[in-house]
Amino acid sequence: MSDSDSGAPSPLRPLPLLIFSSRWLQLPLYLGLIAAQGVYVLLFLKELYHLVMHSWEFTEQQIMLLVLGLIDVVMISNLLVMVIVGGYETFVSRLGLKGHPDQPEWLSHVNAGVLKVKLAMAIIGISSIHLLRTFIEASNIGLPTARITAEGVLWQTIIHTVFILSAIGIAYVDRMTQQKHQS
Repeated sequence: MSDSDSGAPSPLRPLPLLIFSSRWLQLPLYLGLIAAQGVYVLLFLKELYHLVMHSWEFTEQQIMLLVLGLIDVVMISNLLVMVIVGGYETFVSRLGLKGHPDQPEWLSHVNAGVLKVKLAMAIIGISSIHLLRTFIEASNIGLPTARITAEGVLWQTIIHTVFILSAIGIAYVDRMTQQKHQS
């Protein structure tokens, strides 16, 4: 009875073993993203403190912009979680979360294609928040206090549209690939 008959994996030859093991070079990248998420937590707390401590001094528009900033930080943090957890699970090693009560619902069917679509959607969400902030600030265009220009609004809108079209393209290609594998 050979190893393949017993269900035990056969040892890899040196070159395939080196190539397969190289996936662990991504570990420092994921650890770096975890550190970046920690920085975003600090940024969130700093902005939240700023909002709470100075809320009586702010206009409704300023409060709305600060809250949108908080939402932006949360959405970027969610994006980081998707990349860290989904990327590690897809490209490095299994996390062994099966049956864990806190396992993200999407993790059970994540693959490179699904991860790309989820990331594209998260980027669109983040871009939407930035565009909404720009539209709110657009009322100041032409004033000395304006932080944006009409050209800036136009370019942000164009870039956001490109993000949407890219996400549609990624989802379409992923769907075509899935249908091809099911046939």
